[in-house]
Amino acid sequence: MARISIMSVIGSAVPAPLRKLGLLACWYLVRDGEAVSGPMTSLPAAQALASQLESTRWQA
Repeated sequence: MARISIMSVIGSAVPAPLRKLGLLACWYLVRDGEAVSGPMTSLPAAQALASQLESTRWQA
């Protein structure tokens, strides 16, 4: 099973609703090039979710 990675996007790649809130960057969790989470508004939140998903994967 592939590892979860964190991908950041900036500028015009940030979804419009987040840009309207003034955010210029967001983060996604990806596995095998496919997004496994929606856009997250902070890197610590993305890291926490990635850690949670990784630990759940090994318990299954």
